[in-house]
Amino acid sequence: MIQVEQLSKYYGARAAIRNLSFRIDSGEVVGFLGLNGAGKTTTLRILGGVLLPTAGTVRLDGLDLMTAPRKVRARIGFLPELPPLYEEMGVGEYLAFVAALRGVEPGRLRARVAETEERTGLAALDGERISTLSHGYRQRVGVAQALVHGPEVLLLDEPANGLDPVQNVEMRALVRSLRGDHTVLVSSHILPEIAQTCDRLLVIRDGELVAQGSETELEERLGVRAGVEVEIDGPAEAVAAALRAVPGVRGVSVEAAPGGRALLRVEAPDELRPELARAAVGAGARLFRLDVSTDRLESLFLKLAGRGASA
Repeated sequence: MIQVEQLSKYYGARAAIRNLSFRIDSGEVVGFLGLNGAGKTTTLRILGGVLLPTAGTVRLDGLDLMTAPRKVRARIGFLPELPPLYEEMGVGEYLAFVAALRGVEPGRLRARVAETEERTGLAALDGERISTLSHGYRQRVGVAQALVHGPEVLLLDEPANGLDPVQNVEMRALVRSLRGDHTVLVSSHILPEIAQTCDRLLVIRDGELVAQGSETELEERLGVRAGVEVEIDGPAEAVAAALRAVPGVRGVSVEAAPGGRALLRVEAPDELRPELARAAVGAGARLFRLDVSTDRLESLFLKLAGRGASA
């Protein structure tokens, strides 16, 4: 669906991005990962037809962005880092306005707005003025304006920017729900957010693409050991033995956790989490937490994005 070849953008002698090449298949949700200033926003602006590249090509389903810009833009929904909201408008009024600008027929406007509001959790706020909304709901309106005309491709620049933990969870669920119906490229500088949302990762550092693949593939390539943390109350050694018996587990260590609990660090791919949960409960444990290792995610991020990228 998206094909990028040798894409570069220079400002004088300074390269914002250099020779980026990647492909994204139809229906994929792909994460665009990099530190602030790495070139993510520049790339998304070019893909969205907002910014002209210095060199290279962008094709959407075979259409060249440079030679058929109107046709390409009609099939794209773009959420910039700062959503383009008209604060004096109501939510439904604004979405109808955006849909009309993007060519939705007058007879279909209300249906498209209602469907989009339902999908983004805005149905109860149709008549609310945008200026009165919280930051989290304003971000939802930003996603809705990118989605309202039914685009094949969605470009989302830091959609979770500034959200609280609850809003983060809701935004992740919203982005995941778009899989299959839309091809999604979502940028972030927060690896856990991207890892829990996307099928694959594209990693950019100082304007250059340095890695791409699934989280597991990147871990294997860089020698970062996959790990899962399991926090329990119960017979720690018996649970550790049960976890070691799960196929795919390479090792388990046990350490104390607050409140008399135990923390088991399991060397295993994160896709084994359902099996690990069943094994822990089956061995008599009360399960308090089971998640990918934070240390592992931070290690992978630092190796990929680099300590020296621009802030």
